[in-house]
Amino acid sequence: MCVELFRENGVEAEDGASARAVDGTIVREPGRGSQWRLHYGVRLPSLACDFFELTPAKGAGTGETLTRFPVAPGDLVLADRGCSTASGLRHVADCGGHVAVRVNPQVLRLREADGEPFDLRRAVSSLKRAGDVGGWPAAVAVEGGEAVAGRVCAIRKTREAARRASSNGQRLRPETLQYARYVIVFTTFPESEFDAAAVLRWYRLRWQVELVFKRFKSLAGLGHLPKRGSDSARAWLYGKLLTALLVEKTLRHAAALSPWGFDFRRVLPEQSLA
Repeated sequence: MCVELFRENGVEAEDGASARAVDGTIVREPGRGSQWRLHYGVRLPSLACDFFELTPAKGAGTGETLTRFPVAPGDLVLADRGCSTASGLRHVADCGGHVAVRVNPQVLRLREADGEPFDLRRAVSSLKRAGDVGGWPAAVAVEGGEAVAGRVCAIRKTREAARRASSNGQRLRPETLQYARYVIVFTTFPESEFDAAAVLRWYRLRWQVELVFKRFKSLAGLGHLPKRGSDSARAWLYGKLLTALLVEKTLRHAAALSPWGFDFRRVLPEQSLA
């Protein structure tokens, strides 16, 4: 039923770029029960779901990765550092899409154009004041494949924002504390259309999928599973997804009410608007 409602969404690419925010969230059974991961993608700005998958949270093939999401040519994919992997970036590039992903310095092997290691710390340290923005050509090395060419874009945070990002109660390495002062993104967005500031503005839209998860967990009660068995837990989760997709369908029908619920561009000239 979820799949059929998903198909009814009829997601269509608008003229020009199609922006998408993708992410995953963990749902836990009570006590020592199992954990599940919901992989989810939404179109922007409609927030219509265009992909979902439910997997266990542990085990081979269950982690967050961009390779899980279908990508169409021209897609602008926005993803958090959980999807900051070379294979995922290669997947988006091979499909003809573009990506802006938060950099995980411990995972991504950044390179200069000549193949030498990219000095990320040196690059971002040139941003001295809060709000300073920079962009540098870079590539991501791919094991056994062609590197993904792109740019590193970064903005310096305010002191308070950097303090909140680094105060997680854990002992952090010096370089981790330094990177906490910035938002650092690797992107393959075309530089002719998106300068560094534009890339970072677009990346801010990724937060919309986080808000979707918050609504799922607070309004739809997706946050905690009341079931302990895997089969019943899966059925319960799909029931919650079904509810969320039904809400989307209801909103679409509500938007079709007279007088302004239709798109003039879809009305043929010979058809009467009445």
